[in-house]
Amino acid sequence: MDRDWTAEAKRLFAVDKPAHFTNFQHCCECAEHDETLRMHTVDSIGLAQLGSPAWDPLCFCSAEGLQYYLPAMIRLSLKTITDESYFDQMLFHLAVGGPDNRLRNSCSVEQKAFVVEFLAHMITTYPKELDRNFTADDALSAYELWGSV
Repeated sequence: MDRDWTAEAKRLFAVDKPAHFTNFQHCCECAEHDETLRMHTVDSIGLAQLGSPAWDPLCFCSAEGLQYYLPAMIRLSLKTITDESYFDQMLFHLAVGGPDNRLRNSCSVEQKAFVVEFLAHMITTYPKELDRNFTADDALSAYELWGSV
Protein backbone atom coordinates (compact mmCIF):
# COMPACT_ATOMS: atom_id res chain seq x y z
CA MET A 1 0.00 0.00 0.00
CA ASP A 2 1.28 3.43 -0.95
CA ARG A 3 1.84 5.90 1.84
CA ASP A 4 -0.59 8.82 1.80
CA TRP A 5 1.93 11.61 2.24
CA THR A 6 -0.62 14.40 2.00
CA ALA A 7 -2.95 12.93 4.62
CA GLU A 8 -0.02 12.29 6.94
CA ALA A 9 1.22 15.86 6.45
CA LYS A 10 -2.25 17.18 7.22
CA ARG A 11 -2.24 15.22 10.46
CA LEU A 12 1.26 16.28 11.53
CA PHE A 13 0.88 19.89 10.45
CA ALA A 14 -2.68 20.38 11.68
CA VAL A 15 -2.24 23.96 12.80
CA ASP A 16 -4.90 26.64 12.91
CA LYS A 17 -5.08 28.79 9.82
CA PRO A 18 -3.34 32.06 10.70
CA ALA A 19 -5.39 35.25 10.57
CA HIS A 20 -2.57 36.69 8.45
CA PHE A 21 0.32 35.02 6.68
CA THR A 22 2.57 37.96 5.88
CA ASN A 23 3.40 41.39 7.22
CA PHE A 24 0.41 42.58 5.21
CA GLN A 25 0.82 46.23 6.26
CA HIS A 26 4.37 46.40 4.91
CA CYS A 27 3.56 47.08 1.26
CA CYS A 28 1.07 46.34 -1.52
CA GLU A 29 2.93 43.15 -2.52
CA CYS A 30 2.82 41.78 1.03
CA ALA A 31 -0.87 42.66 1.27
CA GLU A 32 -1.62 40.92 -2.02
CA HIS A 33 0.28 37.79 -1.03
CA ASP A 34 -1.46 37.77 2.35
CA GLU A 35 -4.87 38.02 0.68
CA THR A 36 -4.03 35.18 -1.71
CA LEU A 37 -3.06 32.91 1.19
CA ARG A 38 -6.05 33.97 3.30
CA MET A 39 -8.48 33.20 0.45
CA HIS A 40 -7.39 29.56 0.21
CA THR A 41 -7.05 26.48 2.34
CA VAL A 42 -4.58 23.62 2.35
CA ASP A 43 -6.94 21.76 0.03
CA SER A 44 -7.89 24.60 -2.34
CA ILE A 45 -4.57 26.33 -3.00
CA GLY A 46 -2.87 25.23 -6.19
CA LEU A 47 -0.36 26.00 -8.88
CA ALA A 48 -2.34 29.07 -9.95
CA GLN A 49 -1.45 30.64 -6.60
CA LEU A 50 1.90 28.99 -5.80
CA GLY A 51 3.29 27.88 -9.15
CA SER A 52 5.28 30.95 -10.13
CA PRO A 53 8.73 31.25 -8.56
CA ALA A 54 8.73 34.94 -9.49
CA TRP A 55 5.44 35.59 -7.64
CA ASP A 56 5.32 33.08 -4.78
CA PRO A 57 3.35 34.28 -1.74
CA LEU A 58 5.05 31.69 0.47
CA CYS A 59 8.33 33.63 0.17
CA PHE A 60 6.76 36.30 2.39
CA CYS A 61 4.98 33.87 4.70
CA SER A 62 5.50 33.44 8.43
CA ALA A 63 6.77 30.14 9.81
CA GLU A 64 3.25 29.38 11.07
CA GLY A 65 1.84 30.02 7.61
CA LEU A 66 4.45 27.75 6.04
CA GLN A 67 3.51 25.01 8.50
CA TYR A 68 -0.15 25.49 7.62
CA TYR A 69 0.56 25.18 3.89
CA LEU A 70 3.22 22.42 4.04
CA PRO A 71 0.62 19.70 3.28
CA ALA A 72 -0.34 21.66 0.16
CA MET A 73 3.32 21.90 -0.88
CA ILE A 74 3.60 18.12 -0.50
CA ARG A 75 0.38 17.55 -2.46
CA LEU A 76 1.51 19.84 -5.28
CA SER A 77 4.99 18.30 -5.37
CA LEU A 78 3.59 14.80 -5.75
CA LYS A 79 0.93 15.85 -8.24
CA THR A 80 3.34 17.68 -10.55
CA ILE A 81 6.63 15.76 -10.24
CA THR A 82 6.32 14.25 -13.71
CA ASP A 83 5.43 17.48 -15.54
CA GLU A 84 5.31 21.02 -14.11
CA SER A 85 7.27 20.07 -10.96
CA TYR A 86 6.36 22.25 -8.01
CA PHE A 87 8.93 20.27 -5.98
CA ASP A 88 11.77 22.69 -6.79
CA GLN A 89 9.82 25.52 -5.16
CA MET A 90 9.10 23.38 -2.13
CA LEU A 91 12.82 22.67 -1.87
CA PHE A 92 13.50 26.41 -1.90
CA HIS A 93 11.15 26.90 1.07
CA LEU A 94 12.75 23.99 2.92
CA ALA A 95 16.30 25.26 2.40
CA VAL A 96 16.21 29.07 2.27
CA GLY A 97 18.36 30.44 5.08
CA GLY A 98 20.16 27.15 5.65
CA PRO A 99 20.36 26.35 9.38
CA ASP A 100 18.27 29.48 10.06
CA ASN A 101 15.36 28.24 7.91
CA ARG A 102 12.26 29.60 9.65
CA LEU A 103 10.07 26.62 8.77
CA ARG A 104 12.59 24.00 9.90
CA ASN A 105 13.29 25.83 13.14
CA SER A 106 9.58 26.06 13.97
CA CYS A 107 8.93 22.33 13.50
CA SER A 108 8.85 19.62 16.12
CA VAL A 109 11.21 16.64 15.98
CA GLU A 110 8.34 14.51 14.61
CA GLN A 111 7.55 17.06 11.89
CA LYS A 112 11.20 17.31 10.87
CA ALA A 113 11.48 13.52 10.69
CA PHE A 114 8.42 13.41 8.44
CA VAL A 115 9.93 16.01 6.07
CA VAL A 116 13.17 13.99 5.95
CA GLU A 117 11.18 10.83 5.11
CA PHE A 118 9.26 12.70 2.40
CA LEU A 119 12.48 14.03 0.88
CA ALA A 120 13.97 10.52 0.93
CA HIS A 121 10.83 9.25 -0.82
CA MET A 122 11.10 11.87 -3.53
CA ILE A 123 14.83 11.25 -4.02
CA THR A 124 14.49 7.48 -4.29
CA THR A 125 11.18 7.34 -6.16
CA TYR A 126 11.73 10.09 -8.74
CA PRO A 127 15.48 10.23 -9.54
CA LYS A 128 14.92 10.73 -13.29
CA GLU A 129 12.46 13.56 -12.70
CA LEU A 130 14.83 15.26 -10.26
CA ASP A 131 17.70 14.97 -12.74
CA ARG A 132 15.52 16.28 -15.57
CA ASN A 133 14.46 19.28 -13.47
CA PHE A 134 17.99 19.84 -12.11
CA THR A 135 16.75 19.47 -8.52
CA ALA A 136 18.60 16.35 -7.35
CA ASP A 137 21.38 18.34 -5.63
CA ASP A 138 18.84 20.68 -4.01
CA ALA A 139 16.83 17.70 -2.76
CA LEU A 140 19.94 16.13 -1.23
CA SER A 141 20.92 19.44 0.39
CA ALA A 142 17.43 19.88 1.89
CA TYR A 143 17.52 16.26 3.10
CA GLU A 144 20.84 16.88 4.86
CA LEU A 145 19.65 20.18 6.35
CA TRP A 146 16.39 18.80 7.72
CA GLY A 147 18.12 15.67 9.02
CA SER A 148 20.74 17.60 10.96
CA VAL A 149 20.29 18.56 14.59
